[in-house]
Amino acid sequence: MKLLDKTAAALGLACVIALAFAQPARADDDATTLTSTPSSSPTPADSPWKISIGPGMYLAPQYPGARHMKVYPFPSLDISYRDRIFSQGPDVLGVNVFQSENYHVGASLSFDFQSRTASDDPHLHGLGNVDDGPKLRLFADYTLWAFTGAAAVYQDISGHGQGTTATLDLYASLPLTGWLFSVGPGLTWANAVYTRTLFGVSGAQSATSGLPQYATGSGVRDLHMTFYATHDFTKHWVGSVNATLGRLERYAAGSPITERRRELTTFAALNYRF
Repeated sequence: MKLLDKTAAALGLACVIALAFAQPARADDDATTLTSTPSSSPTPADSPWKISIGPGMYLAPQYPGARHMKVYPFPSLDISYRDRIFSQGPDVLGVNVFQSENYHVGASLSFDFQSRTASDDPHLHGLGNVDDGPKLRLFADYTLWAFTGAAAVYQDISGHGQGTTATLDLYASLPLTGWLFSVGPGLTWANAVYTRTLFGVSGAQSATSGLPQYATGSGVRDLHMTFYATHDFTKHWVGSVNATLGRLERYAAGSPITERRRELTTFAALNYRF
């Protein structure tokens, strides 16, 4: 699926959700949270809806292990209904199955931008294409004082050979007047199906590409550090930046496909909050 098709689908589905349950939203609802789930539950006086929409920009490696970066326009959505159903970022549609002020446990349909085409770089000729697509995301997070622990499992459901990955992250947050800063370490684990598709080189691929044959297995894909900041410019306008700097490990790091172990992914947005 092409990037523009995915962004249009994400925006369209979010609008369908909003229209299906449409009720007026208050302008003073909470801002987007780091954990990609809606924030605190509304009080009886609040609207059950929280809606903010705006333009976004996504910066990421051209493909996993690439030395070049690509910039994509991407709509920034933060829509939730009673802190239960939400559409936020790459999570086109999600639900908090269990929730309280301090934790969320749920599932979502999420889109992933990890793909590869032979035309991306001469280095990839003979390896074939790897398509991206929807993934099932199971997640849980828990906040204690200024610290949040978050875990998520992503399962490829489009049959593109991207297997299963899991992330563990720990964040420390500092709220200031009009600002929220969060930072913390994390890691990504990947199963053998994922590493074989994105970083492995089969005998046939070796013969056509000239790269050495490379077998992979399950293990830690990367170690990373995430930084997140939001700022309320006005009652309605809020800006956010989410940046993750990672370093590929084990099978991902040693692959002949990998040209750079360091990975930077960034998403910046300016949203209008209704």
